[in-house]
Amino acid sequence: MALLAACSSNGGDGDATPDAGATSGGGGGGDEPVTLTWWHNGVAGDTGENSLGDYWDTVAADYMAANPNVTIEIEQIQNEDLQRTRIPTALQSGDAPDLFQQWGGGEMAAQAEAGYLMDLSDVLADDIGRLGGGVAPWQVDGVTYGLPFQFAVEGIWYRPSLFAEAGIADVPTTMDELNDAVQKLKDADIVPIAVGAADKWPAAHWWYNFALRSCTQDTVANAGTSLDFSDPCWVAAGDALQEFLGTEPFQPQFTSTVAQTGATSSAGMVANGKAAMELMGQWNYFVYEGFTDGSDEAKAALHEDLDWFPMPAVEGGAGDPSAAMGGGDGFSCFVDAPPECADFLAYIVSDDVQRGYAEAVGGLPVAPAAADAVTDPVLQKIAQTTSSAAYVQLWMDTLLGPNVGGAMNDGIVNIFNGTGDSQAVVDAMIAAAATS
Repeated sequence: MALLAACSSNGGDGDATPDAGATSGGGGGGDEPVTLTWWHNGVAGDTGENSLGDYWDTVAADYMAANPNVTIEIEQIQNEDLQRTRIPTALQSGDAPDLFQQWGGGEMAAQAEAGYLMDLSDVLADDIGRLGGGVAPWQVDGVTYGLPFQFAVEGIWYRPSLFAEAGIADVPTTMDELNDAVQKLKDADIVPIAVGAADKWPAAHWWYNFALRSCTQDTVANAGTSLDFSDPCWVAAGDALQEFLGTEPFQPQFTSTVAQTGATSSAGMVANGKAAMELMGQWNYFVYEGFTDGSDEAKAALHEDLDWFPMPAVEGGAGDPSAAMGGGDGFSCFVDAPPECADFLAYIVSDDVQRGYAEAVGGLPVAPAAADAVTDPVLQKIAQTTSSAAYVQLWMDTLLGPNVGGAMNDGIVNIFNGTGDSQAVVDAMIAAAATS
């Protein structure tokens, strides 16, 4: 629960953006010209709507206005390309951006071990203390290599109007109830659940949640360091997934569907009313908005028919039924970045910029003092679920790192496309762990 302390606390008021020249990082303030390169995943949707990217542009402009010696060059990169290709390639080449998106966990630990990341422990000590337990996934052996700007659990987004059309009165709280809802939606000729399996991780998240329900907290948490997958609960997770797939809950051609790009993506299907549900993180609040025309009226109409509920409980598993799968987004500085990188990062996670993030984007900020800016009822529901969970487990692939996590995701997708099984996923994880 220490990890969640920063997500559930309340704080004071402030302006939309703070004094950009008064951050606590202490790394800026010089007179020599400095150029910072910044890579993030705030990209525009199909209609050009880009609330996150626009907000980051404003944050950078405010900082540059207060620090005229600093020029910030931004590149917006689609999430999968950024995480899986652009950042790893740039780090390995030694020509990396100064500030870049960071998801924490085992993937970050591998980057730190390779010497790619700036140690922020001392220069941002005040900010680390202010953000509290939410920083934990961005630390390795007590050293801080990044700071988060949002953290929350995932769950199932759904369209209430489609539930009503199918005669579903209550949101599912157990897998039996979810299976019943799936059948009712199919009977009404409505696609029950959309999944972007072509991007692998959206499909893998179903297995993650079954593992969270099948395995004890210690088994999952210890796997991040021990890479021990001998407990039969890991196979049980795959068995539960295969049983669920047997109900045919997803759209046709789900293995070739991407998650967030285009109207036929899983997010596009939900946003356009072509599917009733999608398992996804809180960030889809603004991903769905990207499929509107960007007007306040269109956004309001979407949110009037968009809701969320936690991942249903799985009966019989050893995991806590109120545990949740979650994670967040943050930023790291490249090891050779100028000191202004840490100072700008301190500004990004400052209380008022965090509050502005919540107001402009609909995100769930990590800074306790920004919690009062979360006013949307659905986002408040997600925040409450995050704070009331028995524990929040970091995304499995992030926890296990790129080698084991990648093998795991590949094995899970093989279950989805019918070429793999429960044991094969575990075998792939064990084989990858042996080379880590």
